[in-house]
Amino acid sequence: MAEAKEEKTERKMKKILLIINCLILALGNSGGPLIMRLYFIHGGKRVWLSSFLETAGFPLMLLPLTVSYIKRRRINHRPPPSTTTVITTEKLNIISMKPPLFFAAAFIGILTGLDDYLYAFGVARLPISTSALIIASQLGFTAVFAFILVKQKFTAFSVNAVVLLTVGAGVLAMHTSGDRPAGVSVRQYVIGFLTTVAAAALYGFVLPLIELVYKKTKQPLTYSLVMEIQFVMCLFATLFCAVGMIVNNDFKVIPREARNFGLGETTYYVVLVVSAIMWQAFFLGAIGVIFCASSLFSGILIAVLLPLTEVLAVIFYKESFNAEKVVSLVLSLWGFVSYFYGEIKQAKKQKKKSVLETELGQTIDVVSAP
Repeated sequence: MAEAKEEKTERKMKKILLIINCLILALGNSGGPLIMRLYFIHGGKRVWLSSFLETAGFPLMLLPLTVSYIKRRRINHRPPPSTTTVITTEKLNIISMKPPLFFAAAFIGILTGLDDYLYAFGVARLPISTSALIIASQLGFTAVFAFILVKQKFTAFSVNAVVLLTVGAGVLAMHTSGDRPAGVSVRQYVIGFLTTVAAAALYGFVLPLIELVYKKTKQPLTYSLVMEIQFVMCLFATLFCAVGMIVNNDFKVIPREARNFGLGETTYYVVLVVSAIMWQAFFLGAIGVIFCASSLFSGILIAVLLPLTEVLAVIFYKESFNAEKVVSLVLSLWGFVSYFYGEIKQAKKQKKKSVLETELGQTIDVVSAP
């Protein structure tokens, strides 16, 4: 009885954590691209700097990690139930992950750094309404890689959601030729579009890869450990982009670019800081959703937030909201509803199965009793 109550409480807490991570992801998913595009619209030209900012906010993770460390330390120093107490080094370190997990997170971080560059390169040459295509198109890649890497099980509803969201992205792609920004050549536009699709494919691989790491880790997977993985991933992604910035002399150019920024020097630095914060929210939310649900759900949530980014781009940057975007919005919402309807049906089916198994077990106990 106590175990069942504890399991119920744990499920409830995980649902609350899932909702929080969904909100964090929504903030970063919409705010990140908008702030990045603001930088390019008003005179920013450094692609490596933009990619660097996508993960440079990782030191913000030190605050929750320190709180987690203090909690673990207190638990570790509670009066022991027996006379012997084993104090492990794992509980006394802020970063408690073991070497295999650390190196896996570092590798994913380098892939993330490369993905950041590809994405920033595309955003520099495409309007938000077009570059947002990456958010939906990567769902198809996520579904494929989730099936290969983590043996993701698909229902008719989840397949329907993937198809609808991918078609919605395709509808947007049909209109992209008319969205070429002023000053961007056809060649630059095409290269930007292709790098955006490449970024979609790479991040569609990264999401299931993170889920695979979660499944293969030999440590107890807690949300604290998830934050540590996020910290290490972003650290190595930032180092990767920092090398690109050094080679491209971006650090030396920043003061001059700030003076020439269309919204003023102070605003330039504010844009850089806010960009780093927004993207950190995106990455934390994405891996948090994977922890609470799955990489497929994370991909679906990222895709369904596409219309929100579209609407905000129309409001803030006066981009057109044509018939193709309306159709894409309807398909995205339809896909999202389809996925959740399927999840609700699956949860009810699972609950019914659990009740039947419990009742069967109780019946067997009664029959076998002397």
